[in-house]
Amino acid sequence: MFDDRYTLAYKRYPYKKSADQDAASPVRHPVVVMGGGPIGIATALDLGRQGIPTLVLDDHEGVGMGSRAICFAKRCLEVAGRYGCGKPMVDKGVVWNIGKVFNKDDQVFEFNLLPEEGHEYPAFINMQQPYYESFQLDRFEELQKDGAPIEIRGKNRVDSVEEHDGYVTVNIMTPDGPYQIEAEWLVGCDGASSPLRTMLDLDFTGKVFQDSFLIADIKMKNDDFPTERWFWFEPTHGGGASTLLHKQPDDVWRVDFQIGWDVDRKEEMKEENIRRRLDAFLGEGVEYDMVWSSIYTFQCKRMDSFRHGRIFFAGDAAHQVSPFGARGANSGMQDVDNLGWKLGMVMRGEAPESLLDSYDFERVHGADENIMNSTRSTDFITPKSEMSRVLRDAVLDLSEKHEFARPMVNSGRLSVPCTYDGSPLNSADALDGPARSRPGSVCPDAPLGDEFLLSKLGDKFILLTIDADAPDVIEEAGIQVERLALSTADDKTGALRERYLGDNEKAVYLIRPDQHVAARRPSYDENQIRAAIRRAIGKE
Repeated sequence: MFDDRYTLAYKRYPYKKSADQDAASPVRHPVVVMGGGPIGIATALDLGRQGIPTLVLDDHEGVGMGSRAICFAKRCLEVAGRYGCGKPMVDKGVVWNIGKVFNKDDQVFEFNLLPEEGHEYPAFINMQQPYYESFQLDRFEELQKDGAPIEIRGKNRVDSVEEHDGYVTVNIMTPDGPYQIEAEWLVGCDGASSPLRTMLDLDFTGKVFQDSFLIADIKMKNDDFPTERWFWFEPTHGGGASTLLHKQPDDVWRVDFQIGWDVDRKEEMKEENIRRRLDAFLGEGVEYDMVWSSIYTFQCKRMDSFRHGRIFFAGDAAHQVSPFGARGANSGMQDVDNLGWKLGMVMRGEAPESLLDSYDFERVHGADENIMNSTRSTDFITPKSEMSRVLRDAVLDLSEKHEFARPMVNSGRLSVPCTYDGSPLNSADALDGPARSRPGSVCPDAPLGDEFLLSKLGDKFILLTIDADAPDVIEEAGIQVERLALSTADDKTGALRERYLGDNEKAVYLIRPDQHVAARRPSYDENQIRAAIRRAIGKE
């Protein structure tokens, strides 16, 4: 399926002895990231682009095996685009916006995740996780060559950590034996089983749903299935109580079968039994090769807090949800997007350390939103009582002919950016404008001639003015905020007005480095904008 660069068989960062292993005393690093998966590498990309020395420790020497995560959402791609690897991902991935839902063999409705024009990135791409990780590593290596202070060490397994006042001791095992380093800050991106979480005796709060799902990735030529998300409730082929189909690059298809809780997993994972389900689903005579398979259960849970002193948790190490909805890796990328700029500002002395507490507030809010949506999806896909099943089936029957019932059909609410309503970094909204661009929300993209708004915002604080006067530069609380001046006179599509002005004639937005809105006002008021800047960096 992949060339050797995209498997664990190829050592992208093979073990080699570092100078730290022979040091007379533990070497201190500004930031150490535990885990070299997509969230760990993204953390290094974010911090490395800011010039912050970051060391990634990984027990492996290359990208993971198997497809695993395959659905990467628009916001995830926008963040990757800022890091410099979004475009190759889209070029490789299978782009899709349309989803269709079937009840038995009948289509009950379809949905479009991005029905409007004027966005640089699509609603979703499908792409095997090893490709995603490899594009990140390509960018990692480019930044290293350009002098970014980032490093990854393969076959460096973290065995224990010790917290101290002002730093963390990290004990590491390698093929040459153990050694020890110190970290001013430690970020745990070490996955769902998170050894770091275990070392600190921290646990999840949440629940495991009593159902099992079989993933089968197969390689086949099939022009009957389009590049859409297809979901069947109670399919007549009998492969499972529900079935999900996605196309990936390289003629690989992902099929998920709901197989029940009381199953013999060892038996279900035998190739002949997987093929039995696939043959029932695809029909007789369809030729395919098995690529990868796994069984998983729905889990919706998170840590109570994502910050513990000088240690942070991100991605699956901090929270887990069911795969339906593609909220795993996508929410992990939003964790990194949130933590990166804040940690950078604190380390540069531009913001108080208390700013880092907002990472916990905002991303716990995001995790709870994901868990809520994932739990609702799970309850609809796998009813827990006979009455729940009767209600679910009635909704599906009504949806085929009646539009009012379609919003109640839940085959997995798909990942969207989190809006940080109630964040301590938000200023009170002073503009009766579009809800989608209120304080706390991610800036919606908009076309600007041959460019797009998000690419012009970049990853610094920006004062966005639309038909409003303001200074070109504001210096406040030790940081410099530059102005991006736009006019609706150049808004040929009307997207800028619709997404940022609504019925107003002008507006002023303060945008954070992660492109979330910190404040918006009908016009420029110096005192209020300065107060909003201080609030957004935790100084007010």
